[in-house]
Amino acid sequence: MSDERHRKDVKPIRPRLAASLILTRRDGDRVDVLMGRRSSKHVFMPNKYVFPGGRVDRADSTAPLARDLDGRVLDLMARTLDPRRARAAATAAIRETAEETGLLIARQAPMRSRHANWSPFRDAGAAPDLGSLKLITRAITPPGRTRRFDTWFFTADASALLDDRAPEPSDELEDVQWVTLAESRDLDLPMVTHFVLDELKRVLPPAPEHPRCMRAVRGKMILEPL
Repeated sequence: MSDERHRKDVKPIRPRLAASLILTRRDGDRVDVLMGRRSSKHVFMPNKYVFPGGRVDRADSTAPLARDLDGRVLDLMARTLDPRRARAAATAAIRETAEETGLLIARQAPMRSRHANWSPFRDAGAAPDLGSLKLITRAITPPGRTRRFDTWFFTADASALLDDRAPEPSDELEDVQWVTLAESRDLDLPMVTHFVLDELKRVLPPAPEHPRCMRAVRGKMILEPL
């Protein structure tokens, strides 16, 4: 069997729903973002600097919330996602940030779920605050890759954090640190992170533009409005 025939017989990989959160803090015109270096033990993007994030878990669909997504964000996402899945993606971004940096985007509220994913929130007497999130962009891994993700990127200001604790490294992210937007470009970044940083600048005040999606169409990467 030829290589070409073999490739045609390979079942396409469906992108897994994922989410990421870009925490920002401002000091005048200066904007810092929170990033960390992926462990060298990772098969996927080892030693690359990224934002906290990961795949959506089943428990993300049932977590109690302190606040729902802003209606404008939910409307945008609901054009391509069921509203429950949209909320799950936003919740996953907050959960992954807690797991990878120890920081909670949350408000004081009952955390009735006993799932292990929400133990940091339970311990703090708080629940995820989706209302603090803004949508930056969406990026879908092109076909042909061994791992494909349909990733929604959100941002939140540091004022949305439950407390002022310092970020901590984890098994997932090492060297977690605040860096300026300019400094972030000097880090070892994957291509998609460069793209997200560009899109972050587009949607930040004072003149935010409409979020866009990056995906492959007939073998070419395109940008289109969400």
